[in-house]
Amino acid sequence: MKITLFTALIFCIVFLNGGAQDNKTLEKTAAYNVVWESPGVNSLGSMPLGNGDIGMNVWVEGNGDLFFYLSKTDAWSENGQLLKLGKVRINLDPSPFTTGKPFRQELKLTDGEISIIAGKAGEEVNIQIRIDANHPVGEIDIASKKPVQVMVELQPWRTERRAMTNKEELVSVYGLEATDQKPVFQEADQILPAAGNRITWYHRNNRSVWKENLILQALGGYAAKSSDPLFYRTSGATIEGTVLVSKSATVLASPGKVNACTLSVYPNTSQSITEQDWINQLNYGIQQIKSVTAEQRLAAHRAWWKNFWNRSYIFVTSPDPKISAQATTITRGYVLQRFINACGGRGKSPIKFNGSIFTTDTYARKESKGFDADFRRWGGPFWFQNTRLPYWTMLESGDFEMMKPLFDMYMKALPIRQFATKKYYKHTGAFFPETMNFWGTWTNVNYGSNREGMPDGLTENTYIRYYWTCGLELSLMMMDYYDFTRKESFAKDTLVPFVSEILEFFDKHWHRDIEGKILFTPAQALETYQTAVNPTPDIAGLKFVIPKLLGYKELLISAEKRKQWENLLLSVPEIPTRMINGDKVIAPAAYSAQEANIENAGLYAVFPFRLYGVGKPGIDMGISTFATRKFRSNIGWHHSSIQAAYLGLANEASTLLLDKFLSSDSECRFPAFWGPNYDWSPDQDHGTVAMIALQRMLLQYEGDAITTFPAWPVEWDVEFKLCAPGNRIIEGSSVNGQKVIR
Repeated sequence: MKITLFTALIFCIVFLNGGAQDNKTLEKTAAYNVVWESPGVNSLGSMPLGNGDIGMNVWVEGNGDLFFYLSKTDAWSENGQLLKLGKVRINLDPSPFTTGKPFRQELKLTDGEISIIAGKAGEEVNIQIRIDANHPVGEIDIASKKPVQVMVELQPWRTERRAMTNKEELVSVYGLEATDQKPVFQEADQILPAAGNRITWYHRNNRSVWKENLILQALGGYAAKSSDPLFYRTSGATIEGTVLVSKSATVLASPGKVNACTLSVYPNTSQSITEQDWINQLNYGIQQIKSVTAEQRLAAHRAWWKNFWNRSYIFVTSPDPKISAQATTITRGYVLQRFINACGGRGKSPIKFNGSIFTTDTYARKESKGFDADFRRWGGPFWFQNTRLPYWTMLESGDFEMMKPLFDMYMKALPIRQFATKKYYKHTGAFFPETMNFWGTWTNVNYGSNREGMPDGLTENTYIRYYWTCGLELSLMMMDYYDFTRKESFAKDTLVPFVSEILEFFDKHWHRDIEGKILFTPAQALETYQTAVNPTPDIAGLKFVIPKLLGYKELLISAEKRKQWENLLLSVPEIPTRMINGDKVIAPAAYSAQEANIENAGLYAVFPFRLYGVGKPGIDMGISTFATRKFRSNIGWHHSSIQAAYLGLANEASTLLLDKFLSSDSECRFPAFWGPNYDWSPDQDHGTVAMIALQRMLLQYEGDAITTFPAWPVEWDVEFKLCAPGNRIIEGSSVNGQKVIR
């Protein structure tokens, strides 16, 4: 079903009963609240909560205690590792949580809160936990019908400087090499003495790996004129309670038994010259928060979450009992993964693909067992192939503010990438590594510390040596963001400067052949084909990105630049193809060898670079490529389901999508903690791939043209509200195969 800009404007009618519709949406969303009717055992049974920057893993143990891990998106250590802020234990005496007593823990999605009600009749304790959507504070309201003693305890584990000697644990500081002469140390937290009826602690970086990392990569000249993003970074929190007093530096308690207590947790991260500067900043922030009444903040918090759920939705249903179970699984997976995105998507750093801010300790895990909650496979760096996936969901869901941290990280890293390009290759432009520290460089291990006989810029790691496709894909994402939001300031300050430097690199980096076409060699096709000539992902990216950029007549792009990009487009070779079983398919490259991973590089011409798909020339070749794809795994970052949706393959897309949402982490209690898969748990790629596929089965866009239901199975009923380019909202439904757009 095609929708043009004109017809879409007709469809977008403002109904007088909008408030009633919003309430209906909230009721449908609340049906997917997660409810547990018994306490857990350990942190693997935790429930996530967050406000976009601050996170909690909350769980209750049958021994009678409530616990939570506290986290923040920018708590980077001196090693470039994203740390937890801490672990907190809450004890109520007498405890309502002991095994056998009534218990109910509920994640209330539309309020952004966790509710815990426990204890026998007449002695119930009601606990409400939230992290303010608009302020950096977590709050725990405790109300008990029978007076209880309240005790709050910080349980630190970074209590002393420690050499990380376990090889498996060292993957949590991925990129740093440990030797007998040069071990990797985890530094201790600092806990302030008891004062002011508060617990206050922090982790402060009094050293940093940043400068050494840049010098290794021949970027010492850049380090000399830039500031270290790790040095003096201080991350911690203060805890206080309405009726609590200090018992020690790590313990608060009520003087006697009480019926009510509100516990407030104030995290803070900043680069402060002194510890006192950080404390002063923390105290000032607390004063600012307290200047707004608790009632006002609670109302605004709940309003934020209600607005979030009303801005877009997908509810899949079916009258058939067998299919209804599938529909419930799909809707629940979509709703809960979107919630997790919102919990960790508005901070100062992008969402970490390998756990977001919801990693837990592994003391009870079957694999990678015995490590604290700072552990995550692949550590602190960002792999673009993994990092991008949550962000492709945010266009059609309308969660545009959550895309800002990703764009900001890459824009902040643009100067060092320009510097590196000039240093390594003696030409202008910028390329971005596939695996990248948040400040814009490879990790030490990827680059290689033994540089004998190796030129500057050549990585020891061959998986990512010439893997530079990410700049093109991020360029496309930025252009799609502009199409959706029409923010001129973004186009001027971010899109044009970024894309210009990426195209400059691709224009200047390779030689042309005798026909004037770029000869991409040395090159590679993703991580999988580490020796390649004319790789399809890069060619498809250029063939899609350049015309799209040239199509923006309203942007202030010089005539000289337009001419350069037109010539660049003319010099891009054709998409490589080959024959399989008599069918013409998209090849991963014109020549490819040294297979080392399991990615279908040819299908990058379908997604992310939408050259072939529904309503486009060559779709039959795209379908044949999909049918003959070599790698068919469907876990983690594998995105065959998205490509099936773009090709209009409803049966294939729905089967793969359902399989994704059925595959959660068997060791975790929360149903949308996927993984560990290739990365770590909760795996942020696994769930967001399924989200993207579901969205694209319902709605696809190209410019101002929109196609609805391009790959929707007739046996699934659905009601949806999604965003589209031009600040448009598309609402529709399909019931018994009858499709309606409102």
